[in-house]
Amino acid sequence: MLNRIYDWIDDRIDITPIWRDVADHEVPEHVNPAYHFSAFVYCFGGLTFFITVIQILSGMFLTMYYVPDIINAWNSVYFLQQDVAAGVIVRGMHHWGASLVVVMMFLHTLRVFFTGAYKSPRELNWVVGVLLFAVMLGLAFTGYLLPWDMKALFATKVGLDIAESVPFIGEWIKTLLAGDSTIIGAQTLTRFFAIHVFFLPAALFVLMAIHFILIRRQGISGPL
Repeated sequence: MLNRIYDWIDDRIDITPIWRDVADHEVPEHVNPAYHFSAFVYCFGGLTFFITVIQILSGMFLTMYYVPDIINAWNSVYFLQQDVAAGVIVRGMHHWGASLVVVMMFLHTLRVFFTGAYKSPRELNWVVGVLLFAVMLGLAFTGYLLPWDMKALFATKVGLDIAESVPFIGEWIKTLLAGDSTIIGAQTLTRFFAIHVFFLPAALFVLMAIHFILIRRQGISGPL
């Protein structure tokens, strides 16, 4: 059945060359655990991408129930966990995945640094990777406020105070994020939701596309 569907699509848009270009490429020996025990460190990038996909899918599900206003935000999260089938599982995946994806991206960054994979000709991909890390941290920070509980409120206040301490532009950054430099309220929640769901994911998709294109052109970096 799947072969018939594939053949039907292939007859119309000729996807076989595209698929072969993506799938048919040699993998260096040093990233094969059968030859090198240290090859597992080259899995951090793939694991980061896998967790990111889980975050995107679970986040899409959460937005079907979440209400981004200060009156209903917490109630919508409570409803999702208590009354929606498998809601507590999906929210748990998104909650713990938010921490795990940062950890895996940090380990991936360490692997790239200590194996010298940031050097020529991969300098641009290193910069893209650092920007991806910054976007992921932004997603973690903006998503923390969305449940609208006391822990999220005070953690966000600390984060905004840190942003305000940036020389020259700190107050502008805080106002941009919070909407009001004096209180965390409705504007703050709305802006964090918009940044978390629209702006940062858009940047994430663009940077990931550039990252994968560069990897395909430059290949997997060699061993240390």
